[in-house]
Amino acid sequence: MPSVLPDGEPMPEDGALPLHALRGAGQRPLGFYLHVPYCATRCGYCDFNTYTASELRGSGGALASRDNYAETVAEEIRLARKVLGDDPRPVETVFVGGGTPTLLPAADLVRMLAAIRDEFGLAEGAEITTEANPESVDPAYLAELRAGGFNRISFGMQSARQHVLKILDRTHTPGRPEACVAEARAAGFEHVNLDLIYGTPGESDDDWRASLDAAIGAGPDHVSAYALIVEEGTQLARRIRRGEVPMTDDDVHADRYLIAEEMLTAAGFSWYEVSNWATGEAGRCRHNELYWRGADWWGAGPGAHSHVGGVRWWNVKHPGAYAQALSEGRSPGAGREVLPDEDRRVERILLELRLIDGCPLSLLAPAGAAAAARALSDGLLQPGPYEEGRAVLTLRGRLLADAVVRDLVD
Repeated sequence: MPSVLPDGEPMPEDGALPLHALRGAGQRPLGFYLHVPYCATRCGYCDFNTYTASELRGSGGALASRDNYAETVAEEIRLARKVLGDDPRPVETVFVGGGTPTLLPAADLVRMLAAIRDEFGLAEGAEITTEANPESVDPAYLAELRAGGFNRISFGMQSARQHVLKILDRTHTPGRPEACVAEARAAGFEHVNLDLIYGTPGESDDDWRASLDAAIGAGPDHVSAYALIVEEGTQLARRIRRGEVPMTDDDVHADRYLIAEEMLTAAGFSWYEVSNWATGEAGRCRHNELYWRGADWWGAGPGAHSHVGGVRWWNVKHPGAYAQALSEGRSPGAGREVLPDEDRRVERILLELRLIDGCPLSLLAPAGAAAAARALSDGLLQPGPYEEGRAVLTLRGRLLADAVVRDLVD
């Protein structure tokens, strides 16, 4: 969850949504995102809404404590049930993110999941994911999660090289994420993801290849690979500004992406979103697909964002303020926006173009359609899907995805 909240109109104290937001809800999937804002230490590149123990000390007191966090989130889940009324949809995906969700006891994560099951029910075959730091789990913890209903886990690996992990302020040792994959498989997890970051200052092509080799060798069925983005206000941004570490340029990012595509494809993975590869459709992250396809999700937790039927809202950032609102029977929402049809059209292009299925050409305005024709000529869109009415990126198009999107949304 990003640390900066957008502007918007005030959120009603009871969290009520406009009536139109639930029209046609039965045709849209419903998911839940649960944000756990706690971290043992703050990584130098992180700009998410997270807090270490020292950052929370004296700024919210007991309300900000991890000890009662699961029950606080369960209270928001009960609020969601009231707001959505008699909406009959069972929940198809649950994603627990952070922060470091696995800093909480496994029983707390299971308790939050149980609240969703009790209030909404879970669809048959629902995907239930949690993020985890490699140093924050062990076989017993993973077994408890699996017994409690979790069937997918995502480990933050980032790199297999110690000097790269050090620049990122990651505290796990090389080899630990790979061991976690084996432990998760032994606990019965059906789907396992490893997150990687490329373009860290000081990382070489050989370092990146070693990280990919290690990730592939661990045997996950999903790998996410993200270019490092240096966010203003982070420790890493300050170090780069002081000249302590070099900034990685876009050409290096492009080279690293091509290496990832080559190695992952050779190992049996296929891309299905610009930064995500899976060994088959069953390995894809259905929760993230829900975001990319503009479905409905409720985000519970400090700073979490939600979207239902063209209405987007976001919670207050601080865990203390979040808990206080719920304890007083108020929505923790800080603001919301009702998306006009034009904004929803643009968002569909922005998100769906990143997917292997692409976006319908029918979404494009005349200027965007002309830009798509140019992109086809420039080798940025695939000819076959284009002839069938869809804009689908080529490999070169994926490297220039942001620029292609900017042209197509005109």
